[in-house]
Amino acid sequence: MGHREQLKVVTLTMNPSVDVSSRCDQVRPEHKLRCTRPHYEPGGGGINVSRALHKLGRDSLACFPSGGPSGVRLQRLLDDEGVASETIDIAGDTRENLTVSEETGDQQFRFVMPGPEVKKAEWEACIDRIWSEGRRPEYVIASGSLPPGVPDDFMARLAQRARDERARLIVDTSGQPLKEAVRGGVFLIKPNMREVQSLSDKEITGEDDLRRLGDELLERCSCHAIVVSLGAGGAFLMTGDIRRHFSSPTVPIRSKVGAGDSMMAGIVYGLTNGKPVEEAVRLGIAAGAAAVMTPGSELCRREDTFRLYEQVEAV
Repeated sequence: MGHREQLKVVTLTMNPSVDVSSRCDQVRPEHKLRCTRPHYEPGGGGINVSRALHKLGRDSLACFPSGGPSGVRLQRLLDDEGVASETIDIAGDTRENLTVSEETGDQQFRFVMPGPEVKKAEWEACIDRIWSEGRRPEYVIASGSLPPGVPDDFMARLAQRARDERARLIVDTSGQPLKEAVRGGVFLIKPNMREVQSLSDKEITGEDDLRRLGDELLERCSCHAIVVSLGAGGAFLMTGDIRRHFSSPTVPIRSKVGAGDSMMAGIVYGLTNGKPVEEAVRLGIAAGAAAVMTPGSELCRREDTFRLYEQVEAV
């Protein structure tokens, strides 16, 4: 455990998954669909951030609740990729998601399961595990949805613990958990336009509206930075003294799956290497674009990320 105590980054995934993918000729109702051999991958926001960080060259520790045979499989998959992980035992089984792609067309069908019920003692143990074994991470990345049983204010509780432990909490989630996180005070959030709209009772139609919302959020909470992901449009960064739109390089699109988690990994990689937040966001945009260039659910590649980084500019 000694080497893990020095890690700068711990990720927390409260609703991890084993992502199963396969292909068939065509998806049709009431027919037996003969599928190809299934492919298994680790899934869940924080887990994917750890995986992308590993590709970029930054070690992290992926923490997540785990139960049943699928939980064992998930940890084995991470071991195979060289991603360090620790699990918190739960009574329920780790979920499996299913993606089926058609051979005869471009359609893809994604079946996302809700996840197991996580009891109070179990989700409390997830928070404790981050700082167990004498660890003092500089950054804690909480990413993804919350499973049944975990309260909406979980991120706010995590934020309070992070402040007590003098760690910087970065949150990437949506809905009520995001609202609670903002109220609880976090270092950085990375909403998309739909998610940032949920934080305001006014319509957001452009950068002027984003600036006003940023002023409001930064004034009433202790959030240091808001990075609004704009997809192919790049990202809009807001801090106490920065309002800046960064472009995204134009790349061939193979799959958008994993782009958001790769973007988060790029931001964290930049911050943990001492870059100012503007440069970290540029690196995040590059990592997100690099993920778009890869097939299926593959995350960003290191060489693509650093090449594209040079093309990200303020607009």
